[in-house]
This record gives sequence, structure tokens and C-alpha cells, in this order.
Amino acid sequence: MYLKKGDTIGIVSPARAIEAAQVEPAIRFFEKHGLRVLVGDNAYNRHGQMAGSEEDKIQDIQGFISNPEVKAIISTRGGYGCVRIIDQLDLGPLAEQMKWFVGFSDVTVFHSHIHQTYGTPTIHSTMPINMTENPTEEEKISNETLIDCLFGADISYVLPGHHLNQSGDASGLLVGGNLSMLYSLCGSTSDLDTRGKILFLEDLDEYLYHVDRMMMNLKRTGKLDNLAGLIVGGMSDMRDNTIPFGKDAEQIILEHTVEYGYPIYFGFEAGHQKLNKALRFGLRAEIKDNRLLLSSNLA
Repeated sequence: MYLKKGDTIGIVSPARAIEAAQVEPAIRFFEKHGLRVLVGDNAYNRHGQMAGSEEDKIQDIQGFISNPEVKAIISTRGGYGCVRIIDQLDLGPLAEQMKWFVGFSDVTVFHSHIHQTYGTPTIHSTMPINMTENPTEEEKISNETLIDCLFGADISYVLPGHHLNQSGDASGLLVGGNLSMLYSLCGSTSDLDTRGKILFLEDLDEYLYHVDRMMMNLKRTGKLDNLAGLIVGGMSDMRDNTIPFGKDAEQIILEHTVEYGYPIYFGFEAGHQKLNKALRFGLRAEIKDNRLLLSSNLA
């Protein structure tokens, strides 16, 4: 499943539209690391705000899923649209060939659906839209951690100190993604089973009362009470009403989880921010001595 130099990756646009110029730096980055890059024929199409019609997206993604030469499928960007096509794709060959699906934000639909249906690992990471010609140091780290995940490195991240952290050790499969997307998938065939797992959450541009409503949903549906641990990434650009909600996003999350007693870590550098460290979902991870350890072991 892990890549090596000379392997082929496919770039697709399952969500919002994107222009070729926005993807070219990523193509050069992957080629610099010895990978052959194929871009879907319809990746730069546009249909309203979407990256082409649903048929366009399915043609590209299904083609790369079914192509045994393609070892990883990387989404150009998020936005919205993945949920409109997920049930029309045959992901069986992806699972059989153990190939990566890569991205974050709206791509959480794929992470959750693939994990629930097949148990195949995926990668939560930066995407081509965030891979610039002259990357900042934060962007360089984001890009290189994606390569580490793809090529099978054992990874150790320091979990940031945060005044709300509930420190402790834990182990389990690492799952999760965008809170809004996980909330939207509740009750569907893509609904995430979190029992015994380390859950990662991040989000962008949500009203604080929306965060509270989503956390209430996860709590009432049992997704928070049997976790091995919780890691909270960027809760970026949150919004409030004229009458303040009274808590920030991290405080809201802690309020709904602290009673369970498992480790909770805030401020992990992943999500909608410049520093977006890559995570391998669906594989065993360990929280130990305030570090997040990602083993390359696929067993």
C-alpha cells in the first residue's frame, strides 16, 4: 500500500471547482518526490460551483479506482460535493488494491465511508489547492508529512500544550475529520463507528452554537462515550452571534466530553490552517507521553 519512487498517483476533483494553475505546483511537488502524476480528464471542469457534473467526477474517480497502476487518489480541494457522488462509486477495487484516498475537509465523506464500508486506511492531509509555488515553512511541513504518510514512515507528533488538555495515554484506530461533515453523515451508510477509537475533529467558519449543536448530536448518538481518546485540530475562524454564546469552540467540545475520562488534546496542527500535518486514518495510533504516534504497520 505504501508508495515508492516511480509509483503513479491520480489527482481528481470530487468537490468544488478548481483551475489548472492552482494544481500545477502540487504536480511539480509530487514529481520532485519521484511520483508519476495523472490528472483526471475532468478535474478542471466547472458546473456552477462544482468541479463539473457528477458524471464528470465519477468518471475520473472510478477510472483511477479501477486502474491498478494508480496507487493513491488525491483530491484537489474540498468545498462541497463529495456526498453527492459517494453512493454512485464502486470503491471495492480501491479496497482490494489497498490504495490511498487523500484529502481533508469535504473529503471526510470518503474517509468515513471507506473506513465504515471496507476498513481501508486513508490519509487526512493538505491538498493541491494549498500547495503553492513558494510554500511557507508551515506549508512545507504539511507537504512533507503527506509524503511521509504515503511512503510509510513511522511518525511522531508532539501534542501541543493547551490549558484545556486532559492528558493521558491511549491507543486505537485513528478516525475522524471535519466535524460538520461527520455530523451530516449521521444515520447514513457513511456514519462513523467511533467505539474504541481515537477521534480527530477539526472545523472552519462555523457559528459557535452550531458547534454546540453538532457536539450534542455526537453525544446523543453515542459517538463520544466510548472513545479511546480525542484530538482536536484547528477550529478556525469560528463565528458568534450578536449575543455571545459564552464559550469558544474548544470549551464547547470539552464540555461535552470531559465526563468520560479519556485523554483529550486541543490545538493539534491539522485542519483548515497553514500547518496541516498529515494523519493516517484507519490505522492504529497511540497517544503516549503527550505525543501522537502513527505506526506504519498495516496489520
